[in-house]
Amino acid sequence: MLIKYKNDYEKIAMGFLSYLDDLKSVENLKEEMKLYQNKSEFVLYLYKENTNDFIGVLGIQEGSGFIMVRYVSLAPNYRYTPYINDMLSELQFVYPKDRIIGTPENAKIIQNFEESRSKHDE
Repeated sequence: MLIKYKNDYEKIAMGFLSYLDDLKSVENLKEEMKLYQNKSEFVLYLYKENTNDFIGVLGIQEGSGFIMVRYVSLAPNYRYTPYINDMLSELQFVYPKDRIIGTPENAKIIQNFEESRSKHDE
């Protein structure tokens, strides 16, 4: 289940984001968090598994007709395609009219998601 970020979740979100190479530095991580807290087009979601434990975060940028996935970061035990696809499926549910795209770094994740949806629709 995707849960929209709020300040109460700051430490949890920072923990998941710190798994990403670009955000291992505390300074970079704090700057990134400011972006999600201060810019309305940047949205951070936390992802809960059925056990009600947070297992990851999804950072997006809203655009006109599209949603750009900037980051997907999962706890080490959950870094599998089915969890990522579940996150992206829920994101598509939140933004049904928008196309989900990715940055060059996560284009493969988006491609895998689209392929799994195509197979599911057949």
